[in-house]
Amino acid sequence: MAHVSESKKACAVNPLKMSAPLGASYAFMGLDSCMPMMHGSQGCTSFGLVLLVRHFKEAIPLQTTAMNEATTVMGGYDNLEKALLNIRQRARPQMIAICSTGLTETKGDDVEAYITLARKKHPEIADTEVVYVSTPDYVGAFEDGWSRAVEGVIRQVTTPCAADAPKDASRIAVLPGSHLSPGDVEELRELFERFGLTPVMLPDVAGSLDGHIPDDWLGTTLGGTPLEAIRTLGRCGHAVAIGAQMKPAAERLRQQCGVPCTLFDRLTGLAASDALVMLLAKLSGRPVPERVKRQRSQLVDAMLDGHFHFGHKKVAIGAEPDLLYAVGSFLAEMGAEVSVAITTTQSALNAQVPANEVVIGDLEDFEQLARAADVDLLITHSHGRQAAERLGKPLFRLGIPKFDRIGNAHSCHIGYRGTRNLVYELGNLFIDLIPHHGPQDWPLQPAALDAARPPEAITVAVDALVRRQKAERAAAHGPVPTTTPEGA
Repeated sequence: MAHVSESKKACAVNPLKMSAPLGASYAFMGLDSCMPMMHGSQGCTSFGLVLLVRHFKEAIPLQTTAMNEATTVMGGYDNLEKALLNIRQRARPQMIAICSTGLTETKGDDVEAYITLARKKHPEIADTEVVYVSTPDYVGAFEDGWSRAVEGVIRQVTTPCAADAPKDASRIAVLPGSHLSPGDVEELRELFERFGLTPVMLPDVAGSLDGHIPDDWLGTTLGGTPLEAIRTLGRCGHAVAIGAQMKPAAERLRQQCGVPCTLFDRLTGLAASDALVMLLAKLSGRPVPERVKRQRSQLVDAMLDGHFHFGHKKVAIGAEPDLLYAVGSFLAEMGAEVSVAITTTQSALNAQVPANEVVIGDLEDFEQLARAADVDLLITHSHGRQAAERLGKPLFRLGIPKFDRIGNAHSCHIGYRGTRNLVYELGNLFIDLIPHHGPQDWPLQPAALDAARPPEAITVAVDALVRRQKAERAAAHGPVPTTTPEGA
């Protein structure tokens, strides 16, 4: 087990961590016809908006209650009321999802009471679902906000039902963690459907942030989990949660609706993917499809091809806990060494990372420890590019944000196909580290140089031949110009 420590510096330098409100807003973007909103100042929302726009290269729907100095002191009810009415009138979403920020949490706004009062004063918003989750900036990190958002949506929107109520065995609730990209979620959907199952993703960022062009402009999310599917989530025969961060949401669904759940710490790697496939075969009562077997065979072949390049390589990883555990465990299985592990927040998985120590810190800690360990590869998001340049080490970009790359929504690193992709991507970086020798790497001895030098008689004969050929050409075609033409 890894020793978990926390950096005690006075301030973060080049932070690795992103805030809980941003994680909650990202989760809300996986809900269909939804308008996420931060209850706080405009700056809080603007920062998160820009970060997600740069990562996905898409229009991001994110609103704010625009708190200022006066409303912060007097209370934010008026701002929240105006925001609810304006959003409903202009964007007409089916759901408005609100998350708090450090500003309003410090003030102590009773947002749930504000929402109740606004509904009483304005019955016209009764047709709009309003969800609120508490996500102060100073508690937890990105994946904590995502976790609270999903748990809050289930608690406030999903219709409670008894444990013995009829269930649809072919309908499976899937609760993906924030570390899964839209491409990962789409890979999960395809895998479930190959077994004849109907997955209900919550949230479904593959439906809203996969980079598609809508037929008409919408001010809300462009897809995701439909509101009715969230309300009827309790009818699912089983639930599958991915990542330790999703345990509270899975537990909430079990308590509220009696839906049994299987939690996977990770889905990157051969053994982890095998466990999911065997569960799907059990739930569906069907044999594993031949196409899935073929994908497994391809992964095994890729691991066989790549393990030569992974062995004894030292890697530094900076990521959210679930992503750190998933990638770190996979690298260890391939024979690499996780020499540096930096994460953002407390998690039950931190101690299980295959490293001597996991530090809850920032990218300055990441760079200093990577330099001391003389690692071969750095793995973190795009804010690690300066550290990679200073250390002279390759950087594999992983997580959010990756603002200096395109196609981030379609990256896939889970399941058989996704793990195979990761083997190739990392393996090719390791291959680039292999030195390529040239003639300058084998200098000849003086005796060898003398032996290769032509005798003097041959040199004289060659010079005479060259002079005779020049004279013959001059006699046939006139003298050869010896000056450079003007303007050349």
